[in-house]
Amino acid sequence: MAIDDLLDEHEQSERVRSWLRSNGAGLLGGVALGLAVIFGWQWWQNSQQGKKEAAYQNYQAAAEGLAKGDLKQSKAAVDALTKENEVYADVAGLQLAKAQVQAGERDAAIATLRSLTPDASLSPLVNLRLARLLIDNGKHDEALKLLDKADDASSLEVRGDALFATGKAKEAQEAYTRALTALDVASAQRRIVELKLVHAGGTLPKTGGAA
Repeated sequence: MAIDDLLDEHEQSERVRSWLRSNGAGLLGGVALGLAVIFGWQWWQNSQQGKKEAAYQNYQAAAEGLAKGDLKQSKAAVDALTKENEVYADVAGLQLAKAQVQAGERDAAIATLRSLTPDASLSPLVNLRLARLLIDNGKHDEALKLLDKADDASSLEVRGDALFATGKAKEAQEAYTRALTALDVASAQRRIVELKLVHAGGTLPKTGGAA
């Protein structure tokens, strides 16, 4: 090998060493960051999986409590689910509230439903059931506030109930009439709403037929 070639290799080698001395820390930092991201992602996935498994176990405990009539066990499980902010909490909470009502524990059922933070898909159902319980407890204003923006047939019917209970017959008639427009002519719920409308002093819409 020629002397010039050896000098070129030596020079290239020195350049590489010099570059590594200048940039080695950055390279190591990049590698460390990459590893941290990988391990961090794996930890997060494991953590999420652990939370899901814990939530499922709590849901199972709630279901078992309801099956054997142990409302205390179910409530403890629902409370744990609520803290985890899982969709299991909404489903189990609705079931628990129903069981509490059947057991004559209306105040406990109200507290259960109020503790839930349902997503958009379940929020109307939770609000509707809570509003009905509030009306039964004479808390009509709270029920009306809860259903203020609701426009589905069931919510409008319950709004009519709350309004009529507070002596606002005209507004109740309007709520019942709006509910009828959203109901199928042959539905059983429609017959009930028609009776409520007539009882509130209203007139059935022509498309509704006779009650």
